[in-house]
Amino acid sequence: MEKYKPPYKITSKMVNEISRISEELVKLEFNEKKYLTPLLRKKNRVKTIAGTLEIEGNFLGEEKITAILDGKKVLGTMQEINEVEGAINAYKELNKYKYDSLDDLLKSHKILMINLLNTPGQFRNVNVGVGKHIAPPANRVNELMADLFDWLKNTDEHPLIKSSVFHYEFEFIHPFSDGNGRIGRLWQTVILYNWKKIFSAMPIESIVRDSQQEYYNAIEQSTRIGESTPFIEFMINMISNSIIRAKKEQTKKEVVNDTLNVPLNVPLNVPLNVPLNAPSDREFKILKFIINNNKITSKDIAKKLKVTDKTIKRDIAKLKKDNKLIRIGSLKNGYWKVNKISKQGGK
Repeated sequence: MEKYKPPYKITSKMVNEISRISEELVKLEFNEKKYLTPLLRKKNRVKTIAGTLEIEGNFLGEEKITAILDGKKVLGTMQEINEVEGAINAYKELNKYKYDSLDDLLKSHKILMINLLNTPGQFRNVNVGVGKHIAPPANRVNELMADLFDWLKNTDEHPLIKSSVFHYEFEFIHPFSDGNGRIGRLWQTVILYNWKKIFSAMPIESIVRDSQQEYYNAIEQSTRIGESTPFIEFMINMISNSIIRAKKEQTKKEVVNDTLNVPLNVPLNVPLNVPLNAPSDREFKILKFIINNNKITSKDIAKKLKVTDKTIKRDIAKLKKDNKLIRIGSLKNGYWKVNKISKQGGK
């Protein structure tokens, strides 16, 4: 009997995007230590959990998720907190899951839904519909999931493609009574992590959250035409966007840290080896102007940077909020102070 193969097409759009992603991953892996620090792992894990839960309607948010991670009590419904704790524990096992093991997927569902379902880690035994989509009958779920994992284990497709195909097919089968979206997104990350460890620092779920309607549209379009091609293109684009965001976050951190290490009275024409991206570029320049003249006005900075005074005031407000800049005294007679303590996160 011929083995099952999910229906999809490889498009030039996929090939081009995969080529770009592969190039960026080489650069990221070259500086892997910067992206896989414990602090950055934790920060991205929080973003990941917040993203995947917000898609499902849990808006407890990054601040409270961080508090729960730290063992603190937070305000929220019992279900919200159980969902967060389940997601935290499920993602903790990321490096232990075998991507091609059905037993491990069932284990991840049990961890995720332990306090939310009566039968966590077990396939549904009732027929269900999701929106306009009528999922396959319950009595076919075991067979379909076995076929999907057999394909996953044996396919030679690129990990970016096979992880996206798996994600769509999993959602189509809808094997559990609840938690399918969360597990589908988790397992795509598991597949990608098995390929490149750098994906543990890529909060793809938070990028998908920001394009939630497009995510659902891609699933619906794929279901309508009977193949996962539109969904693969969408997810590869989301992965690309997550890499871009990760690079920007790291660049922004480097710009601020290097700025705060500049000695006072450094001439403005002294170049610094810092990669710059607006608005980080503008924030960097503002801090540099202030280091050289702590009584400079927002109007003077605006004139030098050829932007509006309103823009500079907004940037300064953000710098103050981020604890990178402090105003000492009144607006008329006071002065600015670059907060070197903020290099350590304000501690």
